[in-house]
Amino acid sequence: MVTPPFIASSELAVNVLSAQSLLAAFGVLGVAAVLFAETGLLVGFFLPGDSLLFTAGLPCTGGSGRSVHLSLAPLLTAAAVGAVAGAQAGYLLGRKAGGALLARRDSGRLAEGAKRAEELLERYGYAKAIMLARFVPVVRTVLNPMAGALGVPVRTFTIWQVAGGLVWSLGLTLAGYALGSSVPDIDTYLLPVIALVVIVSLLPLVLEVLRSRAASRAARAGEARR
Repeated sequence: MVTPPFIASSELAVNVLSAQSLLAAFGVLGVAAVLFAETGLLVGFFLPGDSLLFTAGLPCTGGSGRSVHLSLAPLLTAAAVGAVAGAQAGYLLGRKAGGALLARRDSGRLAEGAKRAEELLERYGYAKAIMLARFVPVVRTVLNPMAGALGVPVRTFTIWQVAGGLVWSLGLTLAGYALGSSVPDIDTYLLPVIALVVIVSLLPLVLEVLRSRAASRAARAGEARR
C-alpha cells in the first residue's frame, strides 16, 4: 500500500513549539540549536527553552516506555554550549548593530520583552539583571543584544551570562532528570509538570522584585521620619 504524500509529509514535520517533537527529531543537537537561537537570535524568542530543557532530562533516565533516549553527559554539554554561545552571539550582534537592531522589531512580544530587559538593566544593574533574565521567556532573548547595544562591558556581560546560563540550562535539565528518575510514569503528567517548572523558574525574578520593593518602601519610610 502506497502512503499518500500528505500523510508522509505530516509524519516528517517537526513542531518547533513542542519540546517532545524537537527531541524526537534532533536529539541533543536540537537542544543546542534551540537554546542558541532562543538566547542569541531575536527570531528565536518563541522557542520553548524552559520546557525543552526540562523535557530533555526525562529521556536520560532510561524509562522503557519512552520513544526518545538521550545520554545525560552529552545533553548537559549541548545545553550549556547552546545557552552560553547563544547569549554571547546575541550580545555581539547588539554591540555591532546597536539600537537599530532593536528599533526594527515588529513583534509586540519582542517590544514588551525589550522594555522589560531595559528595566531590569536599569533597576538591578548589569550582573543581577543578566542572571535574572535567564529565567524570563522573551526577556532572555532580548536582553543579550540589548546589553550589547547599551554598551555593557564585555567582561562583565560574559562572566554573568556564563554563570546565569549554566545555572539555568543545567539546573532545569537536571531537574527533569531527577524527577524522571524518582517518579514513575512522569510522562503522563508532563504538561502540568512543565507548567510548574516554568512558574518555579520565574521565582528568582519574583523574589528579587519583592525584595526591591520592600527596600524601596523602607527607604521612603526612613526619609519620611527625617
